[in-house]
Amino acid sequence: MELTPFFFGLYKFVKYGLYPLTWMALLLGIATVLALFPFSPTRLRWVRKLLLSALLLLVALSSPLVATPLIGLLESWYHPPQLTSSDHFDAIVVLGGGVDEKGSLRPTTEPSSYSRNRTTCGVDLFQQGYAPTLVLTGGDARIFGTGPQEAVQMKRWAVRLGVPESATRIDTEARNTYENATGTKRLIGPASILLVSSASHLPRAVPLFTKQGFRVTPAPCDYASQNLPRENWDNVDPFDVLPNDTSLQQTREVVSEVAGIVIYWLAGKL
Repeated sequence: MELTPFFFGLYKFVKYGLYPLTWMALLLGIATVLALFPFSPTRLRWVRKLLLSALLLLVALSSPLVATPLIGLLESWYHPPQLTSSDHFDAIVVLGGGVDEKGSLRPTTEPSSYSRNRTTCGVDLFQQGYAPTLVLTGGDARIFGTGPQEAVQMKRWAVRLGVPESATRIDTEARNTYENATGTKRLIGPASILLVSSASHLPRAVPLFTKQGFRVTPAPCDYASQNLPRENWDNVDPFDVLPNDTSLQQTREVVSEVAGIVIYWLAGKL
């Protein structure tokens, strides 16, 4: 699914349309437009329904009671590998998760928290001797203009953590998970790999790499959940009934990952 700039922009636009906050803004926008016209009983009922729907959606999807089990279902898909000293792979592949660009306040471009955490996990596996090569994949995902490449910033972080530069390989062309897989295949061929990414991302990433011929052992990291979904109710906090922005972000991540799985499946990439 190497996309032209136009279709990559369209893909991004559609993706934003699936985010829960977009749904809420749409409901509130429609209610606002209706409220600008002279009221009639029918129009008033619709305004009330739209406002109530937006409120219920906001409370539900930003509640830890909803978000934590949802993200936990994705993160429990693959468990951390039980590796021994005899296990050996051709490479450790780390998937990019964005960059934070420099500006008038931030002095340098640096990996996002996702990219930094994933790279740190990959470096840890490399330093334990499970593979001779650390592959870092991620390009410029901007729609307009050009920006920094994720893999370059991830490599800088890996080298700072002690990985020899000669042991790293980077793919700077990938803009999505499918291109991560095809770009890595161009670098090292269909090898045996430890695939490192956020635990919630691996249910989408592992089948894509397997489809490209890789022998994949998932290595999840960067967990948002503490416990398995079935254990969440054992640790309910009174404040879990209150909405918060972290839970809304987790719900958005779940929607994005599930939508990505469906889209790739429909496109025959899984």
